[in-house]
Amino acid sequence: MGRRTNTAAWNGKRWRIDVQKDGTRKSFYSSKPGRTGQREANAKADAWLEEGIGAKAPRVSEAGQLWLQEVQLTTSSTNYRPLESRWRVWVLPQIGSKRVSNLTDQDLQNIVNKAYSAGRSRKTLQLLCADLRAFCKYCRKSKFARYTPEDLRVPTGARYKGKTVLQPADLVKLFNTDTTVYKGRTVHDDFIQAYRFQVLTGLRPGELLGLRWADIHGNTVQVARSVNVDGEETQGKNQNAVRAFVMSDMARRVLEDQRQVTGSEDSVFALGSEQYYYHRWRVYCKTNGLTPCSPYELRHTFVSVVKTLPAGEVKQLVGHSQDMDTFGVYGHALTGDDETTAQAVNGVFLRVLKTAQ
Repeated sequence: MGRRTNTAAWNGKRWRIDVQKDGTRKSFYSSKPGRTGQREANAKADAWLEEGIGAKAPRVSEAGQLWLQEVQLTTSSTNYRPLESRWRVWVLPQIGSKRVSNLTDQDLQNIVNKAYSAGRSRKTLQLLCADLRAFCKYCRKSKFARYTPEDLRVPTGARYKGKTVLQPADLVKLFNTDTTVYKGRTVHDDFIQAYRFQVLTGLRPGELLGLRWADIHGNTVQVARSVNVDGEETQGKNQNAVRAFVMSDMARRVLEDQRQVTGSEDSVFALGSEQYYYHRWRVYCKTNGLTPCSPYELRHTFVSVVKTLPAGEVKQLVGHSQDMDTFGVYGHALTGDDETTAQAVNGVFLRVLKTAQ
């Protein structure tokens, strides 16, 4: 398959255009005068360039399998699995048998609309749109088709899935109670500083697991890696995940307390695995009467608490791109890379805790 980048030229007697496809060069002509002849010669060249594309183009199911193999090789398993699931559940049943050269915007929009009518969240629909655009880009790079989605959109009625965040009274308990139940006995919770640090910094659970003492430079934290649910070490969820920020006074004190426990080890919090961390956090919540939520929702809690700060500062703290709707996704009912932002975060938390008490 080729793409015409030139146009027919008049040589005094007729229009002529030279094009090349798969190493073969051909010329096409028209003796009609004026732009009519030029368009006719161009049309002949385009027809030859496009010849056989529809028959050669693979079906979506076939091209999709090749695309998924490439994705699996270039991303982590935790990113690949949900993508593969969306593809299998929403895409293949509707357009799997179509040839990629015959896809239209409406074909793709129908997929998104069906997921919307099934009650999927706005986030899921956004991911589905991103999947479809990435697949079409792969098809263009592989020269299966030239199609580019131009009008794929998330229905305006789609809403983000509701998230649970810790309320002020929960935060008071978190910063004043360090015990939990373990094997039927009330004991000190070895992970209490991890819970508090995550709430105070907005780190993702995987980033908390990947944090090492070598990443702490004075009051600055360098987020350089993440450990996913499969125990794989990665550079984080996206290109913005690798970042640095200055800790608030509260976060710094939490880390100083933690250094007394694991300061001689490599890992800051020695959490073991994300699954175990989740289990211990759930037990802590149940033991102390905190609103049940996931470790990832501690990140949501952080953004909800500091939502009065400038959006640009919050994005840098939590590792979001400039075009991501940080407060829309993470700021619910109720992140600095410099001292000013750090102290602003500190002040917000102190006010919330003082008011709740």
